[in-house]
Amino acid sequence: MNLQLKIKLLSACLLISALCFAQDSAMIRKNKPQERFWDKVFVGGNFGVQLGTSTFIDVSPLIGYRITPKFSAGIGATYQYFHYKDRYYDLETNVFGGRVFGRYLFADYLFGHAEYEYLNLEAFDFMPRRRVDVVSILGGGGYIQRFGRNSAIVAMILYNFTESLYTPYNNPVIRIGVNLGL
Repeated sequence: MNLQLKIKLLSACLLISALCFAQDSAMIRKNKPQERFWDKVFVGGNFGVQLGTSTFIDVSPLIGYRITPKFSAGIGATYQYFHYKDRYYDLETNVFGGRVFGRYLFADYLFGHAEYEYLNLEAFDFMPRRRVDVVSILGGGGYIQRFGRNSAIVAMILYNFTESLYTPYNNPVIRIGVNLGL
């Protein structure tokens, strides 16, 4: 066989194999289902109740989006009701606010969490009472236990790096909630 014939044969073989590979990878892409926007959205949050001399109710819904398989971000709202009554005091207040958060999944069940939270609450240090704004930057980690394709129970331990006189909770901040995929 002369050299030109060998080059033509080799070129034809390479071209045929490239076409076959392209067809094969196109078939793989067609068979793999594409995730839609709503497949990456999750909702959930925290709900807490304490009853007795001190009554505390916390409702903190959130909505998030899985940007990559390991990183998600979202926003949330916060409403807290607090009532304390004994023979000397009768205090009642409402706390309103919101938060922006990001989570990074280190393993299938461990994640890091960072959050910026804004709350508006009543300060009881001066009379008459006044409302103050409290900004918190929280960071920490958590455990995620999945019970569906996009749903999970989430437990976190966070540290408030900007703890102030008016911060409504002490370090560490412990949260347990649910995330549900749409």
